[in-house]
Amino acid sequence: MIEVHDEFGKLCHQVHERKDFHEIDSRKDLAKPSEPLQCSALNLNAGTTFRAHKHITIQKTTTMTQESWCVIRGKVTAHFYDESGKHLRDVTLRPGDMSMTFYGGHTYTIEEDGTLVYEYKTGPYMGQLKDKVFLDEL
Repeated sequence: MIEVHDEFGKLCHQVHERKDFHEIDSRKDLAKPSEPLQCSALNLNAGTTFRAHKHITIQKTTTMTQESWCVIRGKVTAHFYDESGKHLRDVTLRPGDMSMTFYGGHTYTIEEDGTLVYEYKTGPYMGQLKDKVFLDEL
């Protein structure tokens, strides 16, 4: 796991490489329970199951959008920034790698044709004007 902190020590971004998931037994929660964006890695054997369930309707309040990328195919260089727009670090993501942005900014550069990335974020999405500010406008 790669953690990217700002100058004050605040965890802004996490990167989990596919190779990290081979070491887990069953389940590993990847985000702190207090973060709106939650993700777990599951390393399971054939026949594994769990009790069927649904999630309870509950009102939750979040003040920002958090985002995650999972590279399925190809290669991506992720560029991570702090909340003021200062560049912190670049990390190359390959198939099976994923990143989580809790705080700060990000972008990426596609390094190979045909790259496929899944993007997950907290919602609901209310449109670009209410969702984001571009770092070059700070």
